[in-house]
Amino acid sequence: MQRELPSGTVTFLFTDVEGSTRLLHELGVDRYAEALDEHRRVIRDACTRNAGVEVDTQGDAFFVAFPSAPAALEAAVQASTALASGPIRVRMGIHTGTPHVGEEGYVGVDVHRAARIAACGHGGQVLVSASTASLVGPARLRDLGEHRLKDLSAPERIYQLDSEDFPPLGSLYQTNLPVPSTPFLGRAQELSAVVGLLSHDDIRLLTLTGAGGTGKTRLALQAAAEVADRYPHGVWWVPLASLRDPELVRTAVEQALGATSDVVEHIGDRRMLLLLDNFEHVVEAASEVAPMLAAFPGLAVLVTSREPLHLTGEQEYPVPPLRPEEGVGFFLARARAAEPDFAADDTVAEICLRLDELPLALELAAARVKALSARQILERLEQRLPFLTGGARDLPDRQRTLRATIEWSHELLSVDERRLFARLAVFRGGCTLDAAESVAEARLDIVQALVDQSLVRHTDERFWMLETIREFAAACLRDSGEQDELEQGHAGYFLELAERAEPNLRWSGTPGEWLDRLDSEHDNLRAALDLLAGTGERQLELQLAGALSRFWVMRSHLAEGGRRLERALAADESPTAARARALDGAAVIALGDDIPAARRHAEEALTIHRAIGDPWGTAYSAAVLAEILTEEGDLERAEQLFAESRERFRELGDEHHTFLATDGLAGVYEDLGDIERARLLHEDNLRSARGQSNHRIVARSLGQLAAYAHNEGRLEDAIAMLRESLFILHDLGDRLGIADDFGRLARTLAVAGRVEAALRLVPCSEALYEETGRNVASWTAKRNEETVTIARSQLDEADFATAWEQGKALTFDEAVTLALDA
Repeated sequence: MQRELPSGTVTFLFTDVEGSTRLLHELGVDRYAEALDEHRRVIRDACTRNAGVEVDTQGDAFFVAFPSAPAALEAAVQASTALASGPIRVRMGIHTGTPHVGEEGYVGVDVHRAARIAACGHGGQVLVSASTASLVGPARLRDLGEHRLKDLSAPERIYQLDSEDFPPLGSLYQTNLPVPSTPFLGRAQELSAVVGLLSHDDIRLLTLTGAGGTGKTRLALQAAAEVADRYPHGVWWVPLASLRDPELVRTAVEQALGATSDVVEHIGDRRMLLLLDNFEHVVEAASEVAPMLAAFPGLAVLVTSREPLHLTGEQEYPVPPLRPEEGVGFFLARARAAEPDFAADDTVAEICLRLDELPLALELAAARVKALSARQILERLEQRLPFLTGGARDLPDRQRTLRATIEWSHELLSVDERRLFARLAVFRGGCTLDAAESVAEARLDIVQALVDQSLVRHTDERFWMLETIREFAAACLRDSGEQDELEQGHAGYFLELAERAEPNLRWSGTPGEWLDRLDSEHDNLRAALDLLAGTGERQLELQLAGALSRFWVMRSHLAEGGRRLERALAADESPTAARARALDGAAVIALGDDIPAARRHAEEALTIHRAIGDPWGTAYSAAVLAEILTEEGDLERAEQLFAESRERFRELGDEHHTFLATDGLAGVYEDLGDIERARLLHEDNLRSARGQSNHRIVARSLGQLAAYAHNEGRLEDAIAMLRESLFILHDLGDRLGIADDFGRLARTLAVAGRVEAALRLVPCSEALYEETGRNVASWTAKRNEETVTIARSQLDEADFATAWEQGKALTFDEAVTLALDA
């Protein structure tokens, strides 16, 4: 008789045999049966000794519940140890939660999470969820980072018992696919068909077509998740609905991949899938897709669009409406989410038929069940659809049905709800409640009413519309006569936001909050820039572009930022404060690849700042120009400008930029050969920055001083300083700084004789430069070459290749751990 199942906080253990079919062939039937019986005895003994209750056994898999997390972990340890010498390799997953105990056992997401954790592991590997890890402590656990598990809503931080190396987990961790807010319903045949097409090696461009509201995006997301195992380098979603400029498509791809400056180098021979969503808005960019497919044999592209791209090799898949039984199931699921007691009758099938089984139309109708019965909904549809679908004759029938459904939903709104619905169309990529209140004069109760009626969505504190609905709302806004006023208010709001953010990006211990906010509003900021340019408000365009320049640099939107700044600067050459700040931003961006342009911009900015009497701007432009002159080798003038900048910042009380100017001045002295003078400035910076808890400058100074220690043969001192610097930079999230320190540490480790660890860090450094969108600096490239030369002199070709590939395979957190422990 089965023991009573634990309740309350319960820890689940799932086990599964890896490669059971292969083992059967290798061992033969009799030996495999003996090994399987022994495996079952070992697991049952270990679980019983630790108060585990066997919930279910299917084939060679076990599902066991424990009243405590330490007990489950100990059972896994004992079972793994006992099975280690045998032929059977068992993967295990452990997760703690508070599941519901029903008549037939456990119910809830915690069961699925434990099973998914086990399924993504390898034979001999024991994986532990974050909730379990928090109860058993960090001893013997290795942090594998956050992973997306199939069919589960949020990333899960996974730990591994002990430190043995295994291949990457079979999870969706290399993806940015959005987490759906609702379950995937129906579409079994379509999903199977799309997955089948994506599984053909000769189909590398698949376009899902159909009218807005047919569910193309939802189907594409589900299919992409299903085939993730085919793409070891990731499945990446690139949303295009908010874009109107085809030039931004490449930027959007780069940002999704984390390769903001060189997507060509990033993709290379990697095997990955791109999901380009809502391509019809930028269909002129289709010509860029074919060269990408030709250049990268491991790349596949999945597109959603209202029309095909008309490219050679494209496979089109028209997405049909839901089947009748699927439409009814979809409607009922959405209706009962809104009204749990909703009672279905025969009219539901008729509603679905009248709405052409279109998912978005069904969702809009289902949202009405709070106020209307199914028969009342059907009656209203019968009254309105014949008239409404008689609209634009050039629209496909289903498109006209969908538009009619949106129009019907719109007709049912109150006057205030209609007004706000139209006004919200001014936003691109959604908005916060504060923005809606400020720009559209929104009231929370009216916003909530629009959410309840499925016309507006709410995710992560943002309100947004499906693009099909936003297009309808935009037409309502045009007809309202309020569009110009709303767009001006929208531009003014986001100009003010950028101006408030900019000082916080000059120096803040944690600028990430402001950077994240600007990132979330990037589409709105783009729309504001476009409006100001289109209405001839050139000074305001310069003001906004200049305010955003630090954001573009710090979040590696370098190509777009440079393009925006250059356009704004070319349109208005008036010597104003707005132009000077935009010139500063353009100079910093150009510094990476166009030194002459950077110098022109910085010199003009300095001239304007001095002319208008802006002391902070003068000090900043002087420092930027000094850095450029240092690159060009004009060290005498660079020294003068850095000294001037340092003195001005000191007079203004800006300690952070005083530190930066001092650091630049030290660099000039070093280039002039005055190492001792440079060292003193770095040491002074380090002491002062420690006293003021300016951790960025502490890390920067430690990196510089470590170079001197290395050159003087004090290798352990250099390693210790670089480790401290890395620890600080990791805490600050400064990946560009970490990329530089990886290179410094690699060279020092190589000279110290730790060549394998050193060699593994070199590709980590290069990958981070690529990710942050910066070209590898000449001195960094030279350091890496020195490291590689030393490694080649001490390792044979096989060991060299192994270490290099191990470095390329490291995750960011694993690379940091290696650097801190090497």
